[in-house]
Amino acid sequence: MPSPVAQHALDRGFPSDLIFTPVKAGEEAFLFNFKSLEPELCVTAAYGNILPTKFLNIPSKGTVNIHPSLLPLYRGAAPVQRALQDGVKETGVSLAYTVRKLDAGPVIACERVTIDDQIKAPDLLDLLFDLGSKLLIRELPSIFDGSANGIAEEQDDSKATLAPKITPEESWLSFDEDAQVLHNKVFFSIVFQSGLSDHDTVAFRFGHLQDGQEHELDLRLLTLAMARAVL
Repeated sequence: MPSPVAQHALDRGFPSDLIFTPVKAGEEAFLFNFKSLEPELCVTAAYGNILPTKFLNIPSKGTVNIHPSLLPLYRGAAPVQRALQDGVKETGVSLAYTVRKLDAGPVIACERVTIDDQIKAPDLLDLLFDLGSKLLIRELPSIFDGSANGIAEEQDDSKATLAPKITPEESWLSFDEDAQVLHNKVFFSIVFQSGLSDHDTVAFRFGHLQDGQEHELDLRLLTLAMARAVL
C-alpha cells in the first residue's frame, strides 16, 4: 500500500515511476534512481530517520526540513507533543538545512505561534505544517539563488532540548499527579490510537481547570490496572 504522500502524488497524476518508496534513504537502488533525477533540492517533513551523507550530497541546493518547533528547542521525533507536555504558550515551525546531526542544521526561517492550553496535538501539527509549507514557498527563491546560505543561522547547541518519541506508558493517567500535568497528558497523548472498538470507549467526567465546570471526555482503554484495591 502506498504511503499517504505517495498516494497523494498518484492522485494528483504524478508519474508512478518517479515515486520512490524506499524503506531507508540509504538503499543503493534508491540512491541510484534518486541521483539520476539530478535533483536541485530535497524537502523533508516528519521524516523519522537521519539521512545518510551519500543522500545529502546529491541535491545541488541541499536538503531542507520543515520541523514543527522553534529550533534548537524540541529536536527529535515528537516536538509538538513535548511542547504540549511542557505547557508552553509559544511554539512554531522552523525551516532548516539538514545535516547529519539530528535537527541541528542552520535555520533559514521560522514562524512563531501563540497557543492556549486547549489545543490538541493533531490540530497543532496541522497548523504548524500548514505554516511550514507556506514558509517553504516563501523561502524557495532565496534557497535556489543561494542567498539562504548567507542568512541561515547556526543553532546554539547549548540551548537545544530534545523531543524523543512518546511512549504509550507516558500517556497513562495517574490521579496522584497534579491536575495541570493530567491536562497536558490528555492533550499531548490524544494522538494515540488503540486497537479497541467503539464499544470499548469509556466516558469520564473531569472538572475544567478554568471554569470549574464538569465536562465529559471519552477515553479509549489501552491498559487497565488496579492499584491498592480493597476486595
